[in-house]
Amino acid sequence: MQGLIGRRVLSGTAQSLLRQRCFSQVAQSEVLRDNGVATPRMPPFDYTPPPYTGPTADEIFAQRKEYLSPSMFYFYNKPLNIVDGKRQYLFDESGRRYLDGFGGIATVSCGHCHPDVVEAIVNQTKRIQHSTILYLNHAIGDFAQALASKLPANLKVVFFTNSGTEANELAMLIARLYTGSHDIISLRNAYHGNAAGTMGATAQGNWKFNVIQSGVHHAVNPDPYRGVFGADGEKYANDVQDLIDFGTSGHVAGFMCEAIQGVGGIVELAQGYLPAVYNSVKKAGGLFIADEVQCGFARTGSNFWGFEGHGVVPDIVTMAKGIGNGIPLGAVVTTPEVAEVLTRRNYFNTFGGNPVCTAAGLAVLKVIEKEKLQDNAFVVGSYLKERLNALKDKYELIGDVRGRGLMLGVELVTDRELKTPAKAETVHIMEKMKDLGVLVGKGGFYGNVFRITPPLCFTKDDADFLVDAMDYTMSKI
Repeated sequence: MQGLIGRRVLSGTAQSLLRQRCFSQVAQSEVLRDNGVATPRMPPFDYTPPPYTGPTADEIFAQRKEYLSPSMFYFYNKPLNIVDGKRQYLFDESGRRYLDGFGGIATVSCGHCHPDVVEAIVNQTKRIQHSTILYLNHAIGDFAQALASKLPANLKVVFFTNSGTEANELAMLIARLYTGSHDIISLRNAYHGNAAGTMGATAQGNWKFNVIQSGVHHAVNPDPYRGVFGADGEKYANDVQDLIDFGTSGHVAGFMCEAIQGVGGIVELAQGYLPAVYNSVKKAGGLFIADEVQCGFARTGSNFWGFEGHGVVPDIVTMAKGIGNGIPLGAVVTTPEVAEVLTRRNYFNTFGGNPVCTAAGLAVLKVIEKEKLQDNAFVVGSYLKERLNALKDKYELIGDVRGRGLMLGVELVTDRELKTPAKAETVHIMEKMKDLGVLVGKGGFYGNVFRITPPLCFTKDDADFLVDAMDYTMSKI
């Protein structure tokens, strides 16, 4: 799989690919060593962006401070001015190349500026950019049909939105309407969005304002690393039953969760948890809402959807981010029976199902299948996780390595036994990795988890470079 992706990225001929491999081997053999750790070298790449002639990073930053919301934060002491992107790489104003290990927050699935996706967007834009769903256009139907084919059971009715927050808001509304109940159960450490309802379902103080948030109960998080019951999923599930018994009327609208918590720090749910919770919620008349905004669209590698790794079938699936490779697009998918509740009144979304966005979404699905990116996420992600675990054996600073496919987390602690969050060290290492040309994300309640969610066209050479950069940086602390 790596070879397939490499050929598509680096060259159209076997001869030039061979030369590049030789160059890579020579480069690796000539690396310098500092404190016994090799200075990492970025893999070769045959794209050079056109010269950038726009405003500088300093000028943009000054403009941002004056005219944009002060709530907008940024990474790094000196924010990067990213002006170009190709596949798994980004380029700043000087033309310097960076390996993108964050993927625009798990959003870039096919790779930056994938030609098939760009072509679909451009071609649709040339025809008609917007027409509203009050008229017919085949783009929305084509994508909805293709999307439904990737989901199990009778999950085949699609409602398009513009973001994951909108999708989760709609899913909560549907669950409440369908069941006639108001109570929603979500998990502590969850993130489901920042609108009125989804902020209630979100369970991290970092992302919640002091406004009315009613009708949501937060269950104990089934976190195998920090959780009170370790990896025993069924013990965590008992808390959901307790919430139903003691915190509600005995009837609930639904249970909402991510199969892997993204903003929460790439936290996997303990095995056995979801099936047990599913039974409790169903007995209480509730629906199961699977939030696939970050872990969907082949990112976990072993499955197309995160929930598939737990042997359950949800009643509602929400999605966004990787669905459009960067286009503002989200969706709610449910069964015909459940979808019927929205006909009780008028429900409308002006831009949901926009022809340009849905044309892009269909192109993304086709690229994932054509380039076997789910297989690549599994193979490269497994290799990357192995290398990160080897790094954990080397450095006490790494408390945990977790996740699946190309949705991985590395949690840093100053004390492994106490699991004391290494906040300052995380920021420092992230900054130094950027200086070496590697970009990763940061998350978790304490801000001490590296979030590694690159484009799904990541290669083993990219994985080596990312880990080598982390190794080199940690060796100097």
